[in-house]
Amino acid sequence: MNLVIVESPAKAKTISRFLGKDYEVIASYGHIRDLPKNNFGVDIEHDFKPKYTILKDKKPIVEKIKTLSEQSDRVYIATDEDREGEAIGYHIVEAGKVPKDKVERIVFHEITKEAILNALKNPRSIDKLMVDSQESRRILDRIVGYKLSPLLAKKIRRGLSAGRVQSVALKLIVEREEEIKNFTKQEYWTLHLIFSDKNKDVESILTTIDNVELDKFSICNAEKASQIKSEILKEQFVVENITKKTLIRKPKPPYITSTLQAEASTILGFSPKKTMQIAQKLYEGVSLQKERMGLITYMRTDSLNVARQAQEEALDIIKKFYGQDYAPKQPNIYKTKSKTAQEAHEAIRPTKPSLLPDMVKEYLTQDEYKLYNLIWKKFMASQAASAKINSVNIIFSSKRFKSKASFNELVFDGYLKIWDLSDNDFQKAPSFKQNDKVILKEVLEKQHFTEPPPRYSEASLIKTLESYGIGRPSTYATIIDTILERQYVVLNDKKFYPTQIGIIVSKALDDYFKDIINVDFTAKLEEDLDNVAKNKVDKTQLLKNFYEKFRIMLDKAYEQMDSIKPKDEPTDMVCELCGAPMVIRQGRFGKFLACSNYPKCKNTKSLNEETVDIVCNKCGAKMVVKYSKKGGKFLACSNYPDCKNTMPYPTGLKCPACGGDLVEKTSKRGKFYGCSNYPNCKFTIKGNIINKKCPKCGYELFRILKDSLKCANPDCDYKEPIEKEILEKL
Repeated sequence: MNLVIVESPAKAKTISRFLGKDYEVIASYGHIRDLPKNNFGVDIEHDFKPKYTILKDKKPIVEKIKTLSEQSDRVYIATDEDREGEAIGYHIVEAGKVPKDKVERIVFHEITKEAILNALKNPRSIDKLMVDSQESRRILDRIVGYKLSPLLAKKIRRGLSAGRVQSVALKLIVEREEEIKNFTKQEYWTLHLIFSDKNKDVESILTTIDNVELDKFSICNAEKASQIKSEILKEQFVVENITKKTLIRKPKPPYITSTLQAEASTILGFSPKKTMQIAQKLYEGVSLQKERMGLITYMRTDSLNVARQAQEEALDIIKKFYGQDYAPKQPNIYKTKSKTAQEAHEAIRPTKPSLLPDMVKEYLTQDEYKLYNLIWKKFMASQAASAKINSVNIIFSSKRFKSKASFNELVFDGYLKIWDLSDNDFQKAPSFKQNDKVILKEVLEKQHFTEPPPRYSEASLIKTLESYGIGRPSTYATIIDTILERQYVVLNDKKFYPTQIGIIVSKALDDYFKDIINVDFTAKLEEDLDNVAKNKVDKTQLLKNFYEKFRIMLDKAYEQMDSIKPKDEPTDMVCELCGAPMVIRQGRFGKFLACSNYPKCKNTKSLNEETVDIVCNKCGAKMVVKYSKKGGKFLACSNYPDCKNTMPYPTGLKCPACGGDLVEKTSKRGKFYGCSNYPNCKFTIKGNIINKKCPKCGYELFRILKDSLKCANPDCDYKEPIEKEILEKL
């Protein structure tokens, strides 16, 4: 008998289908041992030797591995092919006391029969350097987390903790918030000249006055805009010049971990954690009629490499379904920009491109189908021919003024035939000719203001971390998850806002640990960890260098950091539960009222409770606005604790399905709107919305996009442009 050990039961179930009766496949259910929870677990004096313990719930699994490995001829370690998977495999062998002469390490990019059988023919040894790299990361994180937490508890508040990489992510969010706070907006105006062309309006933007090109702030106020407009209206215009240039737009590469998480967030509204959970299921295997197989390749990767066989299969499908013209003359090859990427790995792609999304839809959940469809379309589009676009610029001129209109005409859609998720605005250019006299219909004055940098979304934060070389494919989702769980940040409307305690912690760390909790140092450390796996950096020396630097900073912080524990502010209010004075305290989300008799009395209240014109349907008292831990609004009775009634926060929006009220709700996935008539009506919707009747289909709800309104009916494509200034008021 041969034993195959993987991490998850789903993966075990899929692989066991490919192997005969001579193989037994079992799951370790992830890591089976780790550093202890109740003590530091690292012997600094003896080269940072870790003291691993078997996880309590994994002891039966370890015993099973011991028993089965003794009965087996070969023991195949088939954990994931990354650094974490290599470490899990190593700990399985060590904790399970598997005889070294029986151990074979097999790796594969996809869980298909062909890939598994090929892996069994090409086993290798466990890569101890990769294990050392993972162990180094684990020890570094333990040093920072275990040593900083007592400092934060002493100087700020009990229960706080800090992480090596998460603190850098928090620092980015806090710094962005300060940029926004300190931003001073600047006014500027643009003038839009509207010309007529066969009953069609052609909009152009004023670019030149008296042969001087305008910059962004040339027209700085309404008076100047109005003056220029009156002068323009006196002029006669002609078409001075028409230029046409053909652009070749190449498809974007297939997904890697960061781009999948970013686009799944933007397009599907999935959090990075949810994306990785669904991708894991698609990778580990899905039952399709009589067979079970993995539908996508390994989802933790930073390589853009694509297997030749998969590329050839994709090209055959493109030719079959879309035509010969949609296949490039030479296969598209993508080079990974990251110098730390492992080119032996592959990009994220369907294991069998011939399995079209609709062919597997009935075997998947709705979310699994959405993600598979996204991955399939991205990969197939990446292998298709480039799109061709005519860029047309028309210059209108008079004696004193020039304006410009630009158009993008789609000549050949190429990969866009497959990747239909882009929000492209193609428009045929008007039929003007050079020297044509044109009729100026009107001149529009548009006021604008410069905008502060946008707050980070999950997608943009991952993109920023990756651009700096911080984190790795296996850690992006965890980084975000950690700062949310610690409540250092909240997600509102898919944007990160630092909480008050998050700002306090970040600034305290920045004051005393600036040299190690920063973008450059963290990126260099990530590179060093990769080089441990390549035998270019010594693991022990790396840990020593870090610890010496960190220890000096830690000692200084204990000695010099002022206690910044927020002090209680007295008030004239009395606790209605016990009669003790109420005080103002600092919490994660700002100041609140609390009983001074805490912990004997745990009465708390919002400091500035916002009341609404709604009365409690249980006791008749006024309702007040409250906030959940995730920042979502709800209503609670002001007569608390005598009345503990709560109600959803009203929005004024109406349900398009039944006409009921839409109320604001929150879940693990963030804020959304649901019908107040639930469970009779189960309508839900995410995003920014307004009530407005669609002229095309009659649906009475619109989504507010970046620069337009789109009918919220999924079966309707009606969209209308809208001025940014109006959008900001919605």
